[in-house]
Amino acid sequence: MLQLDFYGTLVAASLVLLLGRGLVTRVGFLRTYNIPEPVAGGLVVALTLLALRSLDIEVRFDTSLQTPLMLAFFATIGLSADFASLKKGGRVVGVFLLAVVALLVIQNAMGIGLATALGLDPLMGLLTGSITLAGGHGTGAAWGATFSEKFGLASASELAMASATFGLVLGGLIGGPVARLLISRVQTPGCQQEKPRLPKGFEQPNKERSITSFSLVETLALIAVSLLTGTLLNGWLQGTAFELPTFVCVLFVGVVLRNGLSALGVYQVFEREVSVLGNVSLSLFLAIALMSLKLWDLAALALPIFIILAAQTLVMALFAIFVTFRMMGSNYDAAVLAAGHCGFGLGATPTAIANMQAVTQRYGPSQISFLVVPMVGAFFIDIVNVIVIKLYLALPFFVAT
Repeated sequence: MLQLDFYGTLVAASLVLLLGRGLVTRVGFLRTYNIPEPVAGGLVVALTLLALRSLDIEVRFDTSLQTPLMLAFFATIGLSADFASLKKGGRVVGVFLLAVVALLVIQNAMGIGLATALGLDPLMGLLTGSITLAGGHGTGAAWGATFSEKFGLASASELAMASATFGLVLGGLIGGPVARLLISRVQTPGCQQEKPRLPKGFEQPNKERSITSFSLVETLALIAVSLLTGTLLNGWLQGTAFELPTFVCVLFVGVVLRNGLSALGVYQVFEREVSVLGNVSLSLFLAIALMSLKLWDLAALALPIFIILAAQTLVMALFAIFVTFRMMGSNYDAAVLAAGHCGFGLGATPTAIANMQAVTQRYGPSQISFLVVPMVGAFFIDIVNVIVIKLYLALPFFVAT
């Protein structure tokens, strides 16, 4: 077994990003279907490690940097969100949230229905529904432990981790093709079209921006304050009715910092530095997450579970095309939002952002998408998901169990 330390993992993640950039640049299929660079490079490495494991060679990474990178990314999302811009997304956020809730209900209904039809415990259907697909690894681990302790479901945690891994991979793969199909029906803004008032930080991550060392240090300080205060806030809220995931607290602190300092006239956040650091954090986070995937957990999935997850992926793609796209206006922004929905409907908010970046980098900016998806993915998805899950658990056959 080869164990890479912190520095070795950081080098590996950087190489994964370079590999992904090279693959997307040279392989027409990846470029045509807007596959994110971290996904392309990370999956190649994950598949290579799967092959090495069959030869009794296992490589493990130090993933201690993964969570701080994810939190730093959400801090930059918060620091990029001024209240004036957020007001513009009010109605759109509400409509998109309705689409998200509808998918959560469908995912759980399908999971329970297919699990029952295949002779499995209905709880397994919930675990292969919104718990792990919309909720990701963290939510899956929490509910997996609950199902094992309260309901006596064997191997619930293992099933949750495997299902979340499946969702993370497929969420990053189907968003681009779905967006390409939808974009063929609409008019695109074009990457060369100048729109000075639209921030292009997250829409076009490869756009060059001039920065200074001092302003970069100032932005690093804001991110650090967001991480520290958000983590402390999360600790204070633990065990209360207001308990929230850590990344939501960090994002909230970022929003307060951005708008509070601006309202007091003390400091104006430089969006160019925020976007650069946010994109770096996002890319490295996805690279580490994907290259450290244990694909053998997916290979070990029983055929019935694999059938359920494959059906969930198909439903996600169809829902994005026929429901999300139409509800959001059937235009270019709606196509970008559909790609984002694929990302966190099956995986996680960072996957959604990566999906949308792959699209906007090629076809042009979509400001509203980069306001709506982080807001729904960070503030609302976990809350509404818990409500939907608990409502399903209140059904008679779960109570009887």
